[in-house]
Amino acid sequence: CFECCIKCLGGIPYASLIATILLYAGVALFCGCGHEALSGTVNILQTYFEMARAAGDTIDVFTMIDIFKYVIYGVAAAFFVYGILLMVEGFFTTGAIKDLYGDFKITTCGRCVSAWFIMLTYIFMLAWLGVTAFTSLPVYMYFNLWTICKNTTLVEGANFCLDLRQFGIVTIGEEKKICTASENFLRMCESTELNMTFHLFIVALAGAGAAVIAMVHYLMVLSANWAYVKDACRMQKYEDIKSKEEQELHDIHSTRSKERLNAYT
Repeated sequence: CFECCIKCLGGIPYASLIATILLYAGVALFCGCGHEALSGTVNILQTYFEMARAAGDTIDVFTMIDIFKYVIYGVAAAFFVYGILLMVEGFFTTGAIKDLYGDFKITTCGRCVSAWFIMLTYIFMLAWLGVTAFTSLPVYMYFNLWTICKNTTLVEGANFCLDLRQFGIVTIGEEKKICTASENFLRMCESTELNMTFHLFIVALAGAGAAVIAMVHYLMVLSANWAYVKDACRMQKYEDIKSKEEQELHDIHSTRSKERLNAYT
């Protein structure tokens, strides 16, 4: 039983396992914290900036936030499945390398699957880099807002204003500006909602960065497995050719021995 456990533990692709754990952690942080941060943003815009949803099918900032939430749902489901697929691929590749001289045979289809995963993981890595860059935008916006709140308490009599038009949240024709002298600004700075939303976006940014690292880790693992499988295929072909030549030599030797025996008799 102990030997079986050691054999099972030896077949676990630990590199793929670490990358999968990192991917799940990053996606969970990004999706969970990003969803809650978007909900907090909606509350801040409606409560303190006195914004309302546009009537009809007009696309406004609230519609875009709802779209981002649905995208988050899709990302969570897609990468949950993709992490499982990469783990399965890691198990099969590890088994192919370890059982090279056994009954397991490395097929061309398996090599094509590994190459496909490498290409797909590279595309996902670029996508997560874009997501990380995009997630840094709300972090920058909230950092500006948080800095204005801090400067208001430090500088007495200062009058700072924040206009949503400079961030592209509203159109140029709409004036959604909030200044430090207004009651809404003071209430917003004193509330925990602003601080919580700001830190949720920071954690979501960290989760996106962790997903990028996981994709890079997967690329290294898949590339190494591809190289090992390719060398294993060559070794397998060499062993097959060697075995065939030995069998031919054995048949030739047997034939000559029979001919000599017949000639002698």
